Amino acid sequence: MTEVRIDRWLWAARLFKTRSLASAAVKGGHVQVNGQKAKTSRLVRIGDIVEISRKEWRKELAVTGLSDKRGSAGFAATLYEETTDSQARRADDKEGRRAERAATPAGKPDKRGRRLLRRLLGR
Repeated sequence: MTEVRIDRWLWAARLFKTRSLASAAVKGGHVQVNGQKAKTSRLVRIGDIVEISRKEWRKELAVTGLSDKRGSAGFAATLYEETTDSQARRADDKEGRRAERAATPAGKPDKRGRRLLRRLLGR
C-alpha cells in the first residue's frame, strides 16, 4: 500500500470517531495536506504533512504509516507523528485557556464570599 484516501486514513488513525465525520471535516475545509485544502478523494502518502483544525485544537501531523482499516489505539499511534511546532502551539493554547478560566469567577459566591462582598460594598 503506497497511498490511502485522506478520509479513510483520518478514520484509521483514530483522529475522528467515524469515517463520515472525517469526510465532513475534509469537505468543510478543516483538513490540509502539504499546505493545500484536501478533498475526500485526496491520496495521502508517507511523508505528507496533514494539518487538522477543530474547535478546541489544531494539529500538524507527519504521516509515518498507512492503513485503510481501523485498528487498536496503539496501532493508530504508529500512523502519524505530531510535529514539535504543533506540540508547542497546543501547549501555549492550553496555558492560555487555563489562565482565562482562572481569571473568571466560577459561579455564585459562597457564604464567606457574600459576607466579604457586603463588607466591601458597605451594607
